[in-house]
Amino acid sequence: MSFPKPFYRWRPHPWHGLSVGPQPPRVVHAYIEITTYDSVKYEVDKETGYLRVDRPQRFSSQPPALYGFIPRTYCGTRVGQLSPKSQRGDGDPMDICVLSERSISRAEVLLNARVIGGLRMIDDNEADDKVIAVLENDSFWSDIEHFSQLPDVLIDRLRHYFLTYKSVPGQEAAKVALDGIYDADEAQRVVQAAMLDYVDEFGD
Repeated sequence: MSFPKPFYRWRPHPWHGLSVGPQPPRVVHAYIEITTYDSVKYEVDKETGYLRVDRPQRFSSQPPALYGFIPRTYCGTRVGQLSPKSQRGDGDPMDICVLSERSISRAEVLLNARVIGGLRMIDDNEADDKVIAVLENDSFWSDIEHFSQLPDVLIDRLRHYFLTYKSVPGQEAAKVALDGIYDADEAQRVVQAAMLDYVDEFGD
């Protein structure tokens, strides 16, 4: 019996065992950790690759887009250098938000996402960029090529969510800041930098 390629005898680790995508840095794989229906923040466990409960969301706002990361990326030295007000990358895979017309209500799915822009987030002096993308074959968002083409209200929701999602009532505000937004060309440079940072950190 022959097996298709690639064939995994065991479940691959979603960060290290999946490819970065079919046409990176423009079209990448997005591994989804959180959907727009989730009121709990889930995050891939770096050791096992399984989805772990990180924390319940403190407020009622929910993610305005699918949220996850790009496999085989790492926010290290190169990503940090593209964020002038950051001291370093945050040491995590590159975060990505994906817009889809049709509701996707389950996490731990892999999809093709076309990069259209990003938010240059800074979390406690570390680069924590959020790449923004659209589902590659989405019928509604298919004409969007750049972040600036999105409706203003959606951009505002993305900005508000990432500026507030770590806040805890009664405690000092989290040290999260937004140092601007950028369109597709810069977003692709950020993704490329994260791909190279991954090779530096883990090997090819």
